[in-house]
Amino acid sequence: MTEIRKARHRRRKTALVVGVPLALTAAGAMAYGTVFGLFGDDAQPKASAATNTPAWATEAADGFASVHAMGQNGTYGGRDGRTVTVKTLADLEKYATAADPYVIVVAATIDMDPVGKEIKVASDKTIIGSGTAGQIVGGGFFLGQGVHNVIIRNLTIRDAYQGIWNDKEHDFDGIQMDGAHHVWIDHNDIRHMADGLIDSRKDTTYLTVSYNRLSNENKAFGIGWTANTTADITIHHNWIRETEQRNPSTDNVAHAHLYNNYLEDDAGTAITSSYGNYARGKTHMVLENSYFQGMNNPVIRDSTATLVQRGNVFSGTSGRNESGGSGTSFDPKTYYKYTLDKAADVPALLKSLAGPRSSLGTAATTAAVTGKVLTVAQDGSGQYRTVQAAVDAVPVNNTARVTISVKPGTYRETVKVPSNKPHVTLQGSGGSRKDTVITFGNAAGTKKADGSTYGTTGSATVAVEGDDFQARNLTIANDFDEARNQNVLGHQAVALRTGADKVMLDSVIVTGDQDTLEMETPGSDKLGRVYVTNSYITGNVDFVFGRATAVINKSVINLKKRWDGSSAGFVTAPSTQANRKGFLITHSTVTGDVAAGSFSLGRNWHAGGDAALRPQTTVRNSTLSAAIRSNPWSDMGGFSWKSDRFAEYKNTGAGAGAASGDRPQLTDAQAADQTVKAWLGDWTPTAS
Repeated sequence: MTEIRKARHRRRKTALVVGVPLALTAAGAMAYGTVFGLFGDDAQPKASAATNTPAWATEAADGFASVHAMGQNGTYGGRDGRTVTVKTLADLEKYATAADPYVIVVAATIDMDPVGKEIKVASDKTIIGSGTAGQIVGGGFFLGQGVHNVIIRNLTIRDAYQGIWNDKEHDFDGIQMDGAHHVWIDHNDIRHMADGLIDSRKDTTYLTVSYNRLSNENKAFGIGWTANTTADITIHHNWIRETEQRNPSTDNVAHAHLYNNYLEDDAGTAITSSYGNYARGKTHMVLENSYFQGMNNPVIRDSTATLVQRGNVFSGTSGRNESGGSGTSFDPKTYYKYTLDKAADVPALLKSLAGPRSSLGTAATTAAVTGKVLTVAQDGSGQYRTVQAAVDAVPVNNTARVTISVKPGTYRETVKVPSNKPHVTLQGSGGSRKDTVITFGNAAGTKKADGSTYGTTGSATVAVEGDDFQARNLTIANDFDEARNQNVLGHQAVALRTGADKVMLDSVIVTGDQDTLEMETPGSDKLGRVYVTNSYITGNVDFVFGRATAVINKSVINLKKRWDGSSAGFVTAPSTQANRKGFLITHSTVTGDVAAGSFSLGRNWHAGGDAALRPQTTVRNSTLSAAIRSNPWSDMGGFSWKSDRFAEYKNTGAGAGAASGDRPQLTDAQAADQTVKAWLGDWTPTAS
């Protein structure tokens, strides 16, 4: 990319944030269904008709684009036509300019030739990116006079910049509309163009612009180029940052409804905002629940414009912040229904949700999703085809439980539940916990595309960082093949990693080899409690490890031979802080098809060589097979286990033993303080 050569401006790389949209209710509701990734691996090398139309291809717009007017009943794009997948400029232009309706899935990066080319889109089209693969480089789209019923979604449109910051020589916009109507621009990332990112000109109307990321440009979004005051436009849930002007500039718009947008002037960049939302000419604007961060002149109006503000948040802004006017205001709800998010939540929401999605989920507002069940099925019979897609659909900072019900099958993917998505339950819907399997095969030494390695923590098949997480009736596995990967340095391969508080694993199988179950805390100063019950945990080396406070109750710990058929291993490797409790294994069974006396119950992991740690494992009231060594605890990393906290109490079985210097046993009084209740404190795990 070309560097902007202007003293007060510079470009920065913008991270692509993944998430899922908050749709709106009632008449304008979106109904996200089948995963966008449907057209990823299955994309054809040339345009082809899809045999099954995914749910998102039939979705209609919200906002003013949903209004019935000018002979057009809302905006639904090409849903009445064929669905085709394109990977070349020739195919994209062929179908976008055709007279017939089409849903056009862009499944590759397409370079415009010549640079600055704008494809002249015809009416009745949906142009949508396949996951995050759909990118238009060096040009964009043009919608001319009378073009209508067009949807442009989930695309990255970028890099037509010609080295001139305030470019008046090149009109290379991302999307330009001249006299179009009924257009929906949604979930795109538009950046680094020449002149502007979006232009709505010459009475373009019944336009909705939602969930886009607009960045790295002098002019973000211009509206006007007319003396008439007839246009109706909705602009909601857009993240506009690293732009100087037209954020947007709204000139002579009859009804401009702006809500839940996030305008950010990052003090860490050399791009400085001139103004934020601008009501120009005779515009009538309603501005609601938006968030302005660091903006200069965040809200301004001409004396001839009417501007109503309510519920907006201004943080670190300066200069003009205006409202009022002599004109007549309007109520957007007389035209369509909509739901406002809290302005204070907008930055976090849009950092997670704006821009192209790798997958899309079920239609729902935060309220509609929260407390509901989301279904996952590989065959398309659920709302999502992947578990991660369902996780992405959970609203940020949800306040009530969302259950993700996963139908039987083997889901080969990695899954991350982020810290801003608490109260998630992952539940297999089959008759057995073996029916639903989430698995992948990364190890610590596995190389990423950039040549770096995942490391132990990064190798996890499922990573949980959201508090109050529950998993039940499924299997989580890491199937890294040590025998076939002897050249890989680092065979630690985590199946499940938790880094949250109040995690409950009920009736699950967690299986791997080395480092199967990693249980951590959200931070060294934070509590991370885990309760495992009625479950199976399989591995061989340090396969229950970490610094969390964890209880394994009424479960089976299954000892597994090494890749070469040998029997040797360690069950636990706690790295407990001195002021916290470590691992408590109670009323469980430790067994496996391994040699007698080949496994230790644990060893003391002083992570990073930290001598201040006091690793702890207590195994009590459990049945130990003959696989357990008569001296069941081992040193690690030069630290003696006898200086830390390892003990047993009333265990039975061939692997149990009497108290000795190598086998500490709790007294009855000590055991009374090492119970499930003592470990979990004020938290009583309950299925929900």
